[in-house]
Amino acid sequence: MEGIFSPDTYFYKKGDTASSLLVRAYKQQKKELNSLWKNRMPGLPYKSEEDALTMASIIEKEGVEKKRIAGVFINRLNAKMRLQSDPTVIFALGKNFDGNIRKKDLKLKHPYNTYMIKGLPPGPISLVSLESIKAALQPEITNDYYFVSRGDGTHQFSATLEQHNKAVKEYQLK
Repeated sequence: MEGIFSPDTYFYKKGDTASSLLVRAYKQQKKELNSLWKNRMPGLPYKSEEDALTMASIIEKEGVEKKRIAGVFINRLNAKMRLQSDPTVIFALGKNFDGNIRKKDLKLKHPYNTYMIKGLPPGPISLVSLESIKAALQPEITNDYYFVSRGDGTHQFSATLEQHNKAVKEYQLK
């Protein structure tokens, strides 16, 4: 059910059912995704609209620099690298997530753990904003393959593993 509904404000009148609102949200998401899919950047590594929606859900959870994050993930997919996205690990852990990701969590055998699987997980991990769908289908072209949280809501992006390791030391291992 993740990702199939458009998160928005929906107006309703007395007598409308919850299921009718869900149908509206579903149709809205399909309409937006279909329209954006038709105008997607050429050469993206998606086989279907559902793949793009799955990528958009990961972007949604990663951060505010959505187009650049999308560019990093596209670079990783094209290079046959794992996405290694923490939000997919959190999704895989489900109720067992306590606010911290540990090394053992990164090794969890689960179809949504992108530290263990190559490519995209089997489906979306969250509701998806229009902005994230746009980012997945029109990513920023970048040479970056890595990013790490700066702890202020933004990320430090890096083109090489050496640069990334330095950024991890600076922003995460203080």
